[in-house]
Amino acid sequence: MTGQPERAGAAPARHFSLLRGFHLADWFTLANGFCGMAAVLAAMEFLQSGSTKVLGLAMALLPAALLFDVLDGRIARWRQRASAMGRELDSLADVISFGVAPAAIGYACGLQGGWDIAILLAFVACGLSRLARYNVSAEELSAATGKVTYFEGTPIPTSTLLVGILAIALWQGAIGEALWFGSLRLGPWQLHPLALMFALSGALMVSRTIRIPKP
Repeated sequence: MTGQPERAGAAPARHFSLLRGFHLADWFTLANGFCGMAAVLAAMEFLQSGSTKVLGLAMALLPAALLFDVLDGRIARWRQRASAMGRELDSLADVISFGVAPAAIGYACGLQGGWDIAILLAFVACGLSRLARYNVSAEELSAATGKVTYFEGTPIPTSTLLVGILAIALWQGAIGEALWFGSLRLGPWQLHPLALMFALSGALMVSRTIRIPKP
């Protein structure tokens, strides 16, 4: 006998420490998600306080998230330590930092019409779909080395370009009622033409005709 018998129907005991299961690259991935969530909270704080410094902080956190996103991949390749959990963690962090956070910042900047909100929701949905498709098709796209050689659709971190455009608008004082290109009344809702850049970004992310070599 090697110990007490297990109770009938009881699942085998598993001794697993989440933190001990993290690799070095995973901590950089968490930093990516941390920056994204902090950006969302800063955008919410701006809506309460009206402090443009807080909104500027929200925007500045997105390049920081991008830096951590780049570093986690480089560290994983350098240490040759990758895991399925790390890949899932990376996708979840990217959804927050490059999907939810840019949409929240766009809303805070004044994209608050009914059509604007619909576009921002669709943008986040496109980002989710883009990452889910990548995870599912990664094995099919892999070469003999097991590395994905190209992206289908633009990578979701390209949404930092949208935040960069909004940062220029903030610097020029062109947010809220002064948002570039004004607004249009289409049916029951308002549309700010600037929101269309989120629509374009979302469409490019889910496109299957665009193939970008993966470094």
